[in-house]
Amino acid sequence: MRAVLAAPPPTLLVIAKEPLPGRAKTRLTPPCTPEQAAALAEAALTDTLRTLSTVPAGRRLLVLDGTPGPWLPPGWEVVPQSAGGLDVRLAAAFAHAAPQAPALLVGMDTPQLTARMLAEPLSAAQRAGVDAWYGPATDGGFWALGLARPTAALARRLLLGVPMSCDRTGAVLQERLSASALTVRQLPDLTDVDTVHEAARVARLAPEGLFARCWRSVARTQAGSEVAG
Repeated sequence: MRAVLAAPPPTLLVIAKEPLPGRAKTRLTPPCTPEQAAALAEAALTDTLRTLSTVPAGRRLLVLDGTPGPWLPPGWEVVPQSAGGLDVRLAAAFAHAAPQAPALLVGMDTPQLTARMLAEPLSAAQRAGVDAWYGPATDGGFWALGLARPTAALARRLLLGVPMSCDRTGAVLQERLSASALTVRQLPDLTDVDTVHEAARVARLAPEGLFARCWRSVARTQAGSEVAG
């Protein structure tokens, strides 16, 4: 019990792009316009930040490519993304976390994420003996990676060279976790929003969220098109 009470709260990290037309969610265009894609990206990011604001944490860090806007809730620190490919930027994000506390990194593509999915596995009582947390995505990627003792060296060993944005991404990362002899707790499978079909699916899964409301508005303007379907 003493160890549980003394366990440091986790650091939560979100890696994201500023939701600007032509820069965010570009795989939604067409059929979405760049402005609609940016609105959906902002809604997804807003839902994600709001959800993680309710998960117990010691620090909350937004690792941002761009400038924060009115969608940033209170209680979040903003740090810039590093230069380089996505594998480099993901690894560098962990350098902002203190090694004395667990750190969990998520993206901005899973607005259906709930606080319960993270609060329980990251709780002091549940994380004893766990070295890492892994959240698989249904497209073969991953939506979350957590490290119980985060260091820049460990993050680089796990992430540098992992092929990103393909159906092998998650499998390669899992191989790296296994090769590092880490005890991994798997988080629920989630769907990343990259295409309009995935956007529609995620909106159905979390119909009360800002993302779902934004999606319904976009779909209405695209009635009879692929988006509406």
